[in-house]
Amino acid sequence: MDKILEVKKLSKHFADFTSVDEVDFFVEEGGFFSILGPSGCGKTTLLRMIAGFLNESEGDILIRGKSMKNIPPENRPVNIVFQSLALFPMMNVRENVAFGLKRKKLKQDEVDKKVREMLERVGLKGFEHKKVTELSGGQRQRVAIARSLVMEPSILLLDEPLGALDRKLREHMKVELKLLQRELGTTFVYITHDQSEALVMSDKIAVMNKGRFEQIDTPRNLYKNPKTAFVAGFVGESNKFII
Repeated sequence: MDKILEVKKLSKHFADFTSVDEVDFFVEEGGFFSILGPSGCGKTTLLRMIAGFLNESEGDILIRGKSMKNIPPENRPVNIVFQSLALFPMMNVRENVAFGLKRKKLKQDEVDKKVREMLERVGLKGFEHKKVTELSGGQRQRVAIARSLVMEPSILLLDEPLGALDRKLREHMKVELKLLQRELGTTFVYITHDQSEALVMSDKIAVMNKGRFEQIDTPRNLYKNPKTAFVAGFVGESNKFII
């Protein structure tokens, strides 16, 4: 499959601290690529550079072969879902999903059509006039994803989007999110510290530690054939033997 995202020797320095250190990887179009690592490993900094919210110190980011250097977030073919979801509480579901389309000054009938189709695809048909404060956590999650996907990004970036949900709902949403990604065919780049989320949903996983990728592989290979002690200890529950 074609490479939709290429990250080449990407680094980010803050004063005397390096958050991302010469990270190099690619993501295939239509894939579900997760970046898995503990808090403070640099994964959110990496995501924010891809989104354009932070400038890289060295290296380059290419989307569909085009360098993103000096291209602001609003002009990049990506959208992002944050853990907080950042929905507008004063707006109903339809208004939240339509917000970006209206800013692009699309005609009202086109906005209505796109919003209607997207809400149906994420299982929220009939919820158009509900306030987001009236929705469950899983429903709010789907509104945030619909608001991002309706803009037709080449890549959807997700920064710990299930972190605020309770355990039972997280288990349900892991499966639902993967099914939605597979149905829509949009490329997902997913940030998480939760091994089970990454193992269940991903086509490929990059395990990140102290600003670097320790291993990029399929979930099965990461679990069965960890290449470093850190990966063996971090992925799964019983990967390390002490002799």
